[in-house]
Amino acid sequence: MHRVRTIFLSDIHLGTRACQAERLLDFLRVYEAEHMYLLGDIVDFWSLGRGIYWPSLHNTFVQKMLKRARHQVKVVFVPGNHDEALREYVGSNFGDIRVVREAVHTTADGRRYLLLHGDEFDQITRCHRWIALLGDIGYGLLLRLNVLPSWFRRKLHLRGYWSLADYAKRKLKGALAFVYGFEESVAGHARLMGFDGVVCGHIHSAAIKDIGGIKYINCGDWVDSCTAIVEHHDGRMELVQWRESEAPSLESRQEALPMEPPAIARVVPLRRR
Repeated sequence: MHRVRTIFLSDIHLGTRACQAERLLDFLRVYEAEHMYLLGDIVDFWSLGRGIYWPSLHNTFVQKMLKRARHQVKVVFVPGNHDEALREYVGSNFGDIRVVREAVHTTADGRRYLLLHGDEFDQITRCHRWIALLGDIGYGLLLRLNVLPSWFRRKLHLRGYWSLADYAKRKLKGALAFVYGFEESVAGHARLMGFDGVVCGHIHSAAIKDIGGIKYINCGDWVDSCTAIVEHHDGRMELVQWRESEAPSLESRQEALPMEPPAIARVVPLRRR
């Protein structure tokens, strides 16, 4: 069991077939924290509006969050655009889970982070909802198509995870420009608000990086990359990528230590558990 100070999760998309709830539950069996932040798109009401899909593992995750909140874990939920219906309940509690529009978290070493989902910095989501809906359907299709290459990789005993959706994001210039523009906008907002950093989700692109003196952190997602952010008890932030649900293993990227180059995250070799 890894005991950390804080866990940050976003873009789980419960209610979709793409949600990798089994891997997420494996991750939560290994990691415990004093604080947990759910930064949007936890439940995918867009998908549920097209057809109900809610397997038992999705229910297990909800029950686990409620249980942790009852047992002295501070659980805070920031709704995103896919679960924006829950923004009507900002200021309320579901069980012992507090619902807020955005939050502020102070790390163990005194740094102040703005916590939000991030869709307010996505002009397509804000101004062209129908394009966002089409993009959501297309992204879901890529995730389903990824089943075939994953099957071949298992048959060929190839190690590591390859994602068709991630490949498309990295190769399409428009997608790269969107990601970079989003990151700059979110970091700029945190800078104007006087924060040391920002933790968000929304774009399914996990990262820990410095942008103009602001620590920009994105949780990634649990439909493709299976990533989370954890804060250690010394205030150090780490990006954890969960690999295999059958034999859990970790790949993590941490903040650069003081003696290392400060602008990029450090890559830690794969560790099997």
